[in-house]
Amino acid sequence: MRFAKLRHLATALAMVASVATMSGAGAAEPAAAAPPKPYAIPSSVPKYIRDAVQSKDRTEQMTARDADRKPAEVLALSGVKPGDRVVEFASFGQYFTTMLSSIVGEKGLVYMFDLPYTEQRSGAASRDFVAKHPNARYQIVDYNTIELPQNIDIVFNVLYYHDLPLNNIETGALNAKIFKSLKPGGIFFIVDHNAAPGSGMRDTKNLHRIDPTVIRQEVLAAGFELVEESKLLANPEDDHSWMVFAAGKRGTTDQSIFKFRKPLKAK
Repeated sequence: MRFAKLRHLATALAMVASVATMSGAGAAEPAAAAPPKPYAIPSSVPKYIRDAVQSKDRTEQMTARDADRKPAEVLALSGVKPGDRVVEFASFGQYFTTMLSSIVGEKGLVYMFDLPYTEQRSGAASRDFVAKHPNARYQIVDYNTIELPQNIDIVFNVLYYHDLPLNNIETGALNAKIFKSLKPGGIFFIVDHNAAPGSGMRDTKNLHRIDPTVIRQEVLAAGFELVEESKLLANPEDDHSWMVFAAGKRGTTDQSIFKFRKPLKAK
């Protein structure tokens, strides 16, 4: 009786092992991550921009986004150059910050300004970036009370203008401060996700998009002149109906690029 029970138990265990082996053999292997899209830096961009895009400081996570974001073309369009003093809003993640620091070099400065809510997820990384890059400064600050450095060459707001009203920032007052901080001829450079034409800010909260007409009107009202409105990051396949962080679509939104300038002479 005892040996019979042991025999039955051994048979049952063998069956279980057999099923487990079969299940494992038939299970699908985890899908490999798709390789990043290839990105070629145009030969026309200045060497200091090429060097910045190819910098060893940039992580694979950063470079994997280059094909969609076209950093060399965007930076060339902005006009940033060695020795410039730059203000960057929403620097967390340092995608552009890393390249800006490389471009402006030892004689330039990059001022990084982030809102308080970003402290928990990116404050430590941003302070670490500054520790490794002597030409960078970092501050957590409410944009409604911010005091910007003066005589700035260029201000960057990339994919964050639409977030200002979502964080209760008075865009008109902030644009006025930016205008004052720039030297005559200084550039206010904005990139953002497009909402449907004529929609204003209807979809800003739910889709994180903004009608580019809103940006144009608000910045011009602060005294700036529009130098260029580029379609470099346009995507005609984007119908402006989906949230910008939608799975599988992040980084592929239809985007507008604005290059505004503070007039050389007061009007």
